Amino acid sequence: MAPTPFIIVAIDGGAASGKSSSARTLSERFHLLHVDTGSYYRALTAEMLRRGVPANDPAAVQAALTDIKLGTRVEGRSARMEIGGRVAGDEIRSREVNDHVSHFAAIPALRNALLSYQRGQAEVARQHSFRGLVMEGRDIGSVIFPDANFRFFLHADQNERARRRASEGQQDSIAERDRLDSSRKTSPLACPPGATSIDTTHQTLVEVVELMATAIAATPGFA
Repeated sequence: MAPTPFIIVAIDGGAASGKSSSARTLSERFHLLHVDTGSYYRALTAEMLRRGVPANDPAAVQAALTDIKLGTRVEGRSARMEIGGRVAGDEIRSREVNDHVSHFAAIPALRNALLSYQRGQAEVARQHSFRGLVMEGRDIGSVIFPDANFRFFLHADQNERARRRASEGQQDSIAERDRLDSSRKTSPLACPPGATSIDTTHQTLVEVVELMATAIAATPGFA
């Protein structure tokens, strides 16, 4: 009998496009380790702010990065990033972090510092006996795992995404974050060539997940 394949699912898209909800649901359905890379950038942003490091000082950011030790803590089906042995809390969803995260995420040194760490989550998934990895972000299918078994790009109307954020009780400058993330020189937000693009504006979470799950379940030996 052939061994069950280990799969990697990449889900990219802008804020409130449905990435997190879809990734969590797929994680549960197929027993995949869920990695929310947005939380990683938010956690590093919160750490930089705590240290008083400004995003417009690349040298200071680089110096701080050399002093930061990253680890991974698996909680349920989620891979949480540890900074100095601590997992960040609710502060990563604060307005201050929202306002700064895209600026820090545009710094090449910070993205490079996270590159190997993010790729290393596949080995974490294997070590914890998951059937694969589902990773969400903005450059997963284009940079982190360009050869992922499945690459999806979710998008939705800006007004609909703003409504979703408001319904969650969150304040998020979606238009500004989209502009910054799409225009940065390093790993800009864009639908990777060959990825499956899904417009989630008028689709329910169940419908969006079913589109992705149907493709994943068709993997030989994986259903």
